[in-house]
Amino acid sequence: MTMFRTNINALKPSPMRGVLDALWPIAAGIVAGLFMYLALGPLVGGYASNLLMVIAINILLATSLTVVNGFTGQFSIGHGAFMGVGAYVGGTTVYYASLLIFKNADASGGLLSNTLSGSLVGPLVSTGDLIFLVSVVAAALAAALAGFVVGLPSLRLKGDYLAIVTLGFGEILRVLLQGTPEQIMPWKAAEAASVPVYELVYKVGGSQGLKFIPSYTSLFWAYFFVAVCLILMLRLKTSSMGRTFLSIREDEVAAQAMGVHVTRVKVRAFVLSSAFAGVAGALYAMQTGTLVPQDFGYQRSFEVLILVVLGGLGSISGAALAAVLLTILPEVLRDPSALVGVWPWIVGVAVLSASAGVWLLVIAKKQKRVRQLPFALIGLGIGLLVFLGICQVATWQGWNLGKYRLIVYALALILMLMLRPKGLLGVCELWDKALWHELFGKMRLKGDAGKGDTGKGDQAKGNLVSASDKGGA
Repeated sequence: MTMFRTNINALKPSPMRGVLDALWPIAAGIVAGLFMYLALGPLVGGYASNLLMVIAINILLATSLTVVNGFTGQFSIGHGAFMGVGAYVGGTTVYYASLLIFKNADASGGLLSNTLSGSLVGPLVSTGDLIFLVSVVAAALAAALAGFVVGLPSLRLKGDYLAIVTLGFGEILRVLLQGTPEQIMPWKAAEAASVPVYELVYKVGGSQGLKFIPSYTSLFWAYFFVAVCLILMLRLKTSSMGRTFLSIREDEVAAQAMGVHVTRVKVRAFVLSSAFAGVAGALYAMQTGTLVPQDFGYQRSFEVLILVVLGGLGSISGAALAAVLLTILPEVLRDPSALVGVWPWIVGVAVLSASAGVWLLVIAKKQKRVRQLPFALIGLGIGLLVFLGICQVATWQGWNLGKYRLIVYALALILMLMLRPKGLLGVCELWDKALWHELFGKMRLKGDAGKGDTGKGDQAKGNLVSASDKGGA
């Protein structure tokens, strides 16, 4: 028994190893944030920097919803409501804290909160950054609490019934926010100091919304939280708790028979997912500066659900990839005629893509293998050329394609889901061998598969005949 305990203690990691395992996601987040803030932000400019922050917020929303809809196999369509909880809690905290401390609603952050990503003069971190971090933590805790309150009674339901409950929570939250009192404006800071804190929490502007929120969300903070979220989600997926989530998705009855407390595990997934949705909401509030209840209705929840389904249910990297693509696509479609100015690059990418697809297809035919990648590359090349041609014709005729961008966006979604029903990556991650085996797989063609089986059968028959001859001899 003593030897058994000694072996168990030898398997435990050292305290220093545990500290390093806990802190390296934060270090990776700092590196990712500094790269985006110092290198990419000044390079791409103001508009693209704002688009990158929107991409970061969508990545947080998509990856967090993957925990519920992808890992545990539930069907929640109220993620926008948890984002709204985080947005209003974070926005209210940073707004009224600024009024009470600084007597105004202006951003008072250091260099890391400089949304322009240009000036490098001033302190690295200031009091405003601490208020920002406290607001983000408060938003995550409030959203997690809302997820617990909603999830505990409703996660005993399944399928459509759970979807209706989460959708109803979103509508309840929107109505409650519309009935809140008016906010105290920045020029009335003295009035805010005389109001009790528990009353300030409810003064969020009603249907007119919460305005003048200080802008602290920068590329550094956005991608710091994205990196931390992605690392934690990927580590969760391969952990014992993540395996428990996946077992519920595959067969809930079998998981329960093996001793898994299904409701408790579902609530944990719901709370974790809601917490990161709250972080995304806080970043959104301190990026836009204005919140209205209509921003967090069922339409927002459906947008996040589309990201998860398109990326692949159960794939963290797939959800992040879908968030990037579906955030950029509407902006590209906003002014398609601008693409005509860079047509040589688009034609070059299209020709290279189609040529690579044809080359891989020829190799696949010679090797008698079936691969999906050649057809995808050929389709991408043809699609880019067709889209560029439409943009050129629209420029000649003076058509405004921008007003049809939502129609094109919807058609693109339908086409992608028809060609890839299980999502871009399915349940795999970008680095999984199963995904690349599917793309570069070595499966026989259907006609050759039968021939191969016949050959094996003939060989087996020959072996049986030779064995019988030896027995007779």
